[in-house]
Formats: sequence, structure tokens, C-alpha cells
Amino acid sequence: HSDILESMIIKLYSKSVTTREIADLIEKMYGSHYSPAQVSNITKQMIPKVEAYHKRKLSDKFFCVYLDATYLPLRRETFER
Repeated sequence: HSDILESMIIKLYSKSVTTREIADLIEKMYGSHYSPAQVSNITKQMIPKVEAYHKRKLSDKFFCVYLDATYLPLRRETFER
């Protein structure tokens, strides 16, 4: 039960929901009381993952696709001979 709540807390936090809002949601939905400080402590589990993401090695080559959309209205005309 607590692993599920912790996972939900981390997902909500990653979506920019504040620790106070998360604590209120948990209490309303599950009846479990978590203080904003407890929520903050749980979200600290994300710090190593964020740091690893920032320190990852990037490729020397990047690919870019450039799309240009031009709309040309054409009318099909039938020519009779």
C-alpha cells in the first residue's frame, strides 16, 4: 500500500503538483495523512535520477527533420476537344 502511494506521490510531483496539494489529495483519496514535509522527503528519491539524467553522455550527432507545409489550392479542369 505504501509503495503504491509513494509511486503516486513521485508521479504527481513530476507533474508539478505541489507537496501541499499532494498531501491534501492523499488524505482525501486514501484517508492517509502525509504532511507536506513527508511528501517532500519521498520526492527526494527523484534527485539521483534527475542528476543522472543531467550527467548522461550525449551523442556527437543530432538529427533534425525540417518540415515545410505549403498549401496550393488547385482546381482540376476538364478540357473538351
